[in-house]
Amino acid sequence: MANPEKRFPENAPGDFFVDSTCIDCDTCRQIAPHVFVEGDGHAVVHHQPVTENDRRHALHALVSCPTGSIGSLGHDRPTAVMDDFPLLIEEPVYYCGFNSPKSYGGNSYFIRHPAGNWLIDSPKFLPRLVRRFEALGGIDHIFLTHRDDVADAERFAGHFKSRRIIHRDELLSQPGAEVVLDGLGPWQLAPDFLAIPTPGHTEGHCVLLFQNRFLFTGDHLDFDRRELRLSASPDYCWHSWPLQTDSMHRLLGFRFEWVLPGHGQRVHLPWEEMQRQLKELVDRMRLGTREPG
Repeated sequence: MANPEKRFPENAPGDFFVDSTCIDCDTCRQIAPHVFVEGDGHAVVHHQPVTENDRRHALHALVSCPTGSIGSLGHDRPTAVMDDFPLLIEEPVYYCGFNSPKSYGGNSYFIRHPAGNWLIDSPKFLPRLVRRFEALGGIDHIFLTHRDDVADAERFAGHFKSRRIIHRDELLSQPGAEVVLDGLGPWQLAPDFLAIPTPGHTEGHCVLLFQNRFLFTGDHLDFDRRELRLSASPDYCWHSWPLQTDSMHRLLGFRFEWVLPGHGQRVHLPWEEMQRQLKELVDRMRLGTREPG
């Protein structure tokens, strides 16, 4: 639980606050952008929630914070919003919440599908969330974009008897994975599900394209909410920036309208605008132009 004695002085006066255990993972700013903003290397409460909707979103951020760095001095019951998760993004795709410190607060997603449900990367393994997944039909497949965001995937796989899917170059993070992707791909995993190799951030990083509409991008691609454009980070590229640039160019050969990242802001854009911004990002990466922040 967050400690009011450790709250940052920049927090707006009121019930909600962020304390000094914050790791600046961006989870709260994605969930409740009207309440939380970026401070000096950490999140802060910029505006206290006024409407019931904003307050509920602030509570969603509170329970999803991987380090328990958000607190409320009001009469809120955070447990009252826990069964809201997973949160619908657009049918049949959901955001899981309950981001794990094992993945530095990485996002994970759930797809409800008649041929078997999918989990993309992993949240915390919490009984309450497990029961929600059970009520939605369980989890048949777990797609892991790369080694950084596996979190509690092994526990979910064991509970639901799921197939974990990961590239061989990331296999040390999940040595018991049931499906191992080899070579250069892409791989048609099932109707509507295409795994695309995007090495760069890590050696075996992959993204998942669903229905030629939703692209789950791990740590390869996100959206910069300040610059309002697609973005990638050389500061968090652990393997090869030139290779990540080539992988970004490869995505121009695919159609999608949603970017759903492991870290960073998700975005929904018309396909033509997504292509335009992606081309501009590739050009910036090739020129060596650094992304803001």
